[in-house]
Amino acid sequence: MSNIRNFCIIAHIDHGKSTIADRLIEYTGTISRKKMKDQILDGMELEREKGITIKAKAVRMNYLSKNGVEYILNLIDTPGHVDFTYEVSRALAACEGAILVVDATQGVEAQTLANTALAKEAKLKIIPVINKIDLPTADIENACEQIKEELEIATTPVLSSAKEGVGTEAIIESVILKIPPAEVSKEKPLSALIFDSFYDSYRGVVVIVRVFCGKIQKGMKIRFMVSNVEHEVLEVGYMKIEMIESDELLSGEVGYVVSGIKDMHDIKIGDTITESVNPTKYPHEGYKEVNPFVFAGLYPNRASEYDSLKIALEKLRLSDSSLVFSQEVSVVLGFGFRCGFLGSLHLDIVKERLEREFGLNLLVTAPNVIYRIKSKGKFVTVDAPSKFPNVSDIEEIWEPYIKATIICPVSFLGSVFDLCQKRKGKQVLMKYIGAKAVILKYHMPLAEIIVGFYDDLKSVSKGYASFDYEYIDSQLGDLVKLEVMINAKIVDAFTTIISKNEAQYTARYLTKKLKCIIPRHMFEIPIQAMINNRIVARETISAMRKDVLAKCYGGDITRKRKLLERQKEGKRKMKKFGKVEIPQEAFIAILKMNK
Repeated sequence: MSNIRNFCIIAHIDHGKSTIADRLIEYTGTISRKKMKDQILDGMELEREKGITIKAKAVRMNYLSKNGVEYILNLIDTPGHVDFTYEVSRALAACEGAILVVDATQGVEAQTLANTALAKEAKLKIIPVINKIDLPTADIENACEQIKEELEIATTPVLSSAKEGVGTEAIIESVILKIPPAEVSKEKPLSALIFDSFYDSYRGVVVIVRVFCGKIQKGMKIRFMVSNVEHEVLEVGYMKIEMIESDELLSGEVGYVVSGIKDMHDIKIGDTITESVNPTKYPHEGYKEVNPFVFAGLYPNRASEYDSLKIALEKLRLSDSSLVFSQEVSVVLGFGFRCGFLGSLHLDIVKERLEREFGLNLLVTAPNVIYRIKSKGKFVTVDAPSKFPNVSDIEEIWEPYIKATIICPVSFLGSVFDLCQKRKGKQVLMKYIGAKAVILKYHMPLAEIIVGFYDDLKSVSKGYASFDYEYIDSQLGDLVKLEVMINAKIVDAFTTIISKNEAQYTARYLTKKLKCIIPRHMFEIPIQAMINNRIVARETISAMRKDVLAKCYGGDITRKRKLLERQKEGKRKMKKFGKVEIPQEAFIAILKMNK
């Protein structure tokens, strides 16, 4: 058991984590060449399309070293985007070491700094790897210097080209030599940490665990310490891309447990599994509760799909514990859910997964952040603009701020300065990394980065800038609530909180945009934007009109007047009782509204 090595791969997005994982799996013969394919651990179609890792994946590899000793290598491949940092932190808790990948052409980037800090906080042994050394633009010397100076890692990096298969053996040997073996505690009571889970239609909830003490066997009665429920173990095993059943999971090993759990509320990521008859006194400390930063409403296009959406969200939460949701009702959209996300990419991924994996058709409201509002001398927390108190009762509005870390080439510094200034950023640090790159730190409102900021940053830097952020605190803001009325009814899905200086322009833009998108009806539709209960912008969609006089050829004028009056009265009634159909494109336009 001292030959077990538990480690993960961490890096900035697109630095080659998944490709290195492919080479390690290939080199150890974990899967046959016939079944091998690129990004083998990225099982979701969405991950392959976007070229990013969304879910951390565990795989067990057996490796026979040159001296004839067989090792068990438990690898966890992690995401690299800032929105999935929680996945990384959970993977780190199940490991003793981490492979830190740095792109030789890009060097140290924002998420590299953040992931290194997480690994050091978890007290893991870090093995730096410089990848993509085969590219003509690779600057190995500069990457080595940045790892030593900026990351403060003195270990000599392993040079690798995952695409060409160079350095794979050196990485494995470094893992065996430098990462400490898993501690073995067979005599102590069972203590296993749940760091992931997913739902199987036939087996129920499958939990992925790291066993710290004792062992898990088939037929054993186990207890989940947080939810305080007991189940019998029906199957245990380990992951070799596919699930491989075994007799037991021993101390130090990573694997899966099936116990026929059908109630998804029994499982909590970070919970400790112990034996019912001989429980441990010291459960694992688990994970820090994740607080969502971005909120949006998810509504089914058809009211009949509401229950399906609820079940889909509960199943999805098993594999994505950072997702939170609660029921809400909209006057226009009907029954839906208020969902909390870690960022705008996280929102997009969850929506696409719900639509693809569960066959749903969804509407998403404009994303917003949590505000603290002082009303009648008391502070209240509001996660939706429609829940804001009356304007006359609001004394102060506090909005969340983040500390943004941006690393970019010196040649794009001016463009990045302009972008951050437009987004109300206040510079707190500027530090050069050699002569080619610079680290910038800004304090910015979270609301300014959740829509379009990352895309704009990549645009102004031609793709070379990297970005990471962390929540700091709330600050007093000069904000107003912008509401949209369509046919004299407030559409809460379009309600947003916006800076007072931008409110007038945004109101005009919004009404004009909606006029172009909403189709004409048989009655006139007024579109009005309202700030603090005052109408500031209006557009009108004219009514479609049937020519009721077409059948009148001459004759008394009073007959024509009667027909026109009857048509006028009919349209008045339709305007009063008629329902305006708002197409999905209108909600997408709000989501993609360019600041």
